[in-house]
Amino acid sequence: MTDAFRQMFQQMLAQGQEMARAFNPALEHLDLRAFEKMIPTMPAEMLEMWFGKTFNRDGLDAKTRLLVTIAALTVQGAHAEPQLRLTIRHAIEAGAKPREIAEVIWQMGMFGGLPAMQKALEIAQGVFTESDRSETA
Repeated sequence: MTDAFRQMFQQMLAQGQEMARAFNPALEHLDLRAFEKMIPTMPAEMLEMWFGKTFNRDGLDAKTRLLVTIAALTVQGAHAEPQLRLTIRHAIEAGAKPREIAEVIWQMGMFGGLPAMQKALEIAQGVFTESDRSETA
């Protein structure tokens, strides 16, 4: 991640935290990582069904399809945390840039609400950090 992107991303997170605090102070420290323990990964057969033969029609490439999925999962909020984390990883593999992913999530604040957007940005930041660590290892 570049310093400019990291700074922009931190500003998005700070703004989201402030908005969540204004709407409901209890949401500021909500931690739903237990969902990921229940569903750590999706089976390969399910991924193939969703992104492979069944829904892989002409019109959308894998990157776009995954960005749209990130948007939908963001709107679902904290219920989709493990799925969002996995989809962000797949989107990066498909060529999506962290900035593109962050912008998609930011846009969904209008539709899913600010707490959902804030949580998705935090999840994305975690995945970006993991990705940065694996590239330097």
